[in-house]
Amino acid sequence: MSPHHDARLPLAFIPPGEEVRLAGLGDEIDALQREQLTAYGLAENRPLRVLQQKPMTVILAEEVELALEHSVARHIWVVR
Repeated sequence: MSPHHDARLPLAFIPPGEEVRLAGLGDEIDALQREQLTAYGLAENRPLRVLQQKPMTVILAEEVELALEHSVARHIWVVR
């Protein structure tokens, strides 16, 4: 069995250095924040690279580096 599978995980649980694909934004993220994240390039199936998890979750989406609070990163769903 392959170590990589399609189980959705919260972005906050992905170790730095890993690349994942965005599976969706949780309903816990309010509409305005969802709109802002989408404007920064967080679209479904888009590859994301996790750069760090502390003190904030920092990701690279295309050419855009984003720093996210863990309270937000916990509700961003990704697949490996």
